[in-house]
Parts: sequence; C-alpha cells; structure tokens
Amino acid sequence: MAGKTTASGHGSGHGSGPWLLVLPVLALHALVAAWWPAGDRFGLGDGDNAAASARIEVAFVRELKPAQPLPVAAPPPPVRRLRAIAPVAAAASGVEGLAGLAGLAETETPLPLPTEPVPSALAPGLSTAALDPLPAAWPLPRDAAAAPEAAGAATGFAWPPSTRLSYTLTGNYRGPVEGQARVEWRLDGERYQVALEVSIGPPFAPLVTRELQSDGLVTAAGLAPRRYDETTQVVLRAPRRLAIALDADAIVLPSGKRVPRPPGVQDSASQFVQMTWLFTTQPERLRVGQAIELPLALPRHVQDWIYEVVGEERLYTPMGELDTVHVRPRRAPQGAGSGGGDLAAEFWVAPTLQNLPVRIVIRQDDETWVDLQLQRAPQQAERGRAPPALTRR
Repeated sequence: MAGKTTASGHGSGHGSGPWLLVLPVLALHALVAAWWPAGDRFGLGDGDNAAASARIEVAFVRELKPAQPLPVAAPPPPVRRLRAIAPVAAAASGVEGLAGLAGLAETETPLPLPTEPVPSALAPGLSTAALDPLPAAWPLPRDAAAAPEAAGAATGFAWPPSTRLSYTLTGNYRGPVEGQARVEWRLDGERYQVALEVSIGPPFAPLVTRELQSDGLVTAAGLAPRRYDETTQVVLRAPRRLAIALDADAIVLPSGKRVPRPPGVQDSASQFVQMTWLFTTQPERLRVGQAIELPLALPRHVQDWIYEVVGEERLYTPMGELDTVHVRPRRAPQGAGSGGGDLAAEFWVAPTLQNLPVRIVIRQDDETWVDLQLQRAPQQAERGRAPPALTRR
C-alpha cells in the first residue's frame, strides 16, 4: 500500500465528497450553519416548503464484516454490424483465397442482423437477451432511461441492502469541535433514500444538527434523484429548510430558478452512493490516476465536479486495519468568505466493505474542517425486495 494512516489522524489534503459518501457534505454544512448570520435566510421557509418524502422504514439487524469484493459480470461485447463481402470464386483457396477475401471486405453494404440465435462457436459471448424495461411509475431522466452501456455494467450488480454508517466527528472552527454523524442507505424495490444526520456538540444536547435526504429511483444508470431536502437546526433558532426538485427534464432550485437537468446529475446526498455504484460496477475506475466527472445539483447552482483517485492507504479503525482508496475533488474548498460557498470533501473507501467510506474529511478552508471516522462496523438490514429490472441476468 502507498502508506499507513491512523483513523484518529486528520487529513491534510483538499477534498469534496457507498456508499454513503454523502456524509461529508452534511457534516461541514452543519458546522457552517453555526456561523450563518441569523438574517441570512436561504431556501424555503417553514411555511413554504412542501413536505419531504415519506421515510422508508428499515430495521438494521446485522453487522457487515470485511470481505473481498465479489466479481461483477462483464457486459456482453457490443454487437457490430457486418459488412458484405463480394462473391469469391469457389475455387479460391490457400493464400490466394485469403488475399482475395481481404481485398473484397471493404464494401459499405450492410448485412441485416440474423433473426435466429448465432451459434456460440461463430460468435462467442454474443447474446440477444435484453433487460426488461424499468418501471414507469415516475418518468426517468433521459440519461437513466437510455444508457445501454450502463445497463450492461449493472446487469451483474446487486444493490447492497439498507445500510447504516456511524461516525465520530472532530474538527476545527475557531477551536476544536466534536460531534457525531450517521448516514442511512434505504432501499425498497426500485426506490431509494439516502438520509444523513450530523450533529455538533454532545449527543444529548447538540448545538447544531443538519439532516439531508435524497429520494429517488435506482436505475440501470445508477441513482436518479427526484427530490433533495435539507434541514438545519441551530440551538435557540428556528429550523431552516430547503428543497431541490429534480424533475425528468429540469431542476428547480430553492430560489425557484429552473435549470436543465444534465445527464447523470446527483445531489449532495446521492453523489457518493452513485460513485460507490460506479466503483463497484466498474472497478477499474477506482485505480490510482482515474478521474470521475459528476454534475451536482447544489442549493445555489448546478455544476460539474471532478474527483480524482489519488492513492491507496491502510487505515486503523475500530474494525481493525482496512486497506482503502483515497478519493478527493480536483477543486480546492470555496468557502463563503471567498464568494463560493461550496464545501470540499475527500474520502477513503474500503473495497472489502462494499466500497463504503470509512473516513471523510470536509473543508471550508485551511482553518475550518471536520473529520468523520467510522465508529463501528456498518449495520445492515436483511436483503429485502430488490429492484426487479436490475437483478435479471
């Protein structure tokens, strides 16, 4: 491995964002709420915010143990259109016959694809089987409904059962701060929720709490968020809420501004689950030097973010030593003081724990950051009703 890091140590790099990578964003967001001016009201107020989506109820009954990742079935090779070959004399054989075939294979006349199954001896791996269409209970964005390459990658992938991650929180904001964080991945058929809760201060009397929730569908292209909700509670203040609606073709920001929905867009809570899906279905994307581009629907705007796989590290956790892969965003933190307001979170995922993040560091600037570290073994529910369209082979 590239290095060893103690889980209680603090990260020194910049960063933004299993599963549940969403936590980072939450944590620092909660911290930021503590210094927002009382008059700086952003997003929807208590009376003008529609009710959040109903909670998916889950019972977490077992602990997840480290295990080597299961291999993911490779997608079938693409079906290529054949080119017609001009007639060749039946007597052609040997070297002359092969030369004649090579010279006559350049014609542009396409041949129709066969209607009967092609014998495996002639086309190994070729299959005409197709996945059933995704349920149409909610109109999917165009990128999720038409992504054959992603559908092929997801064919051998089973979404993990509902999972809860618990973290301890340390950090700095005008001095040391402590707290706790929890993220839950909930799955019910083709519907998902990513729910995050971060609190600063003692568990029995937190000074600041922030809850984030992403609600949407699991599809052949990963997660398709439909709604994002965020609630911040600061002691002695009224709670503040905001919501983002992610429609099939457009995104409605808390300000009411309507912008086009880009392909593959995620929100602050769903983004890291989407990346875990990507790392699991395409393990080569988790190699050092790889970069992942992801459009994010944030409270103020929709922007593309690029995450880089920067190295491998061994972390020491309550579960023992874990080999992890370090991922961080290319951009530096852009705190409110710089006119940006976007936080940057880096994370360490453990391939032996279903690519879940075992450590997350979120930064606003060099003096303002939080460090989330896995507190205990992840908890999971029994595998329930799986998305039927994604489990067929």
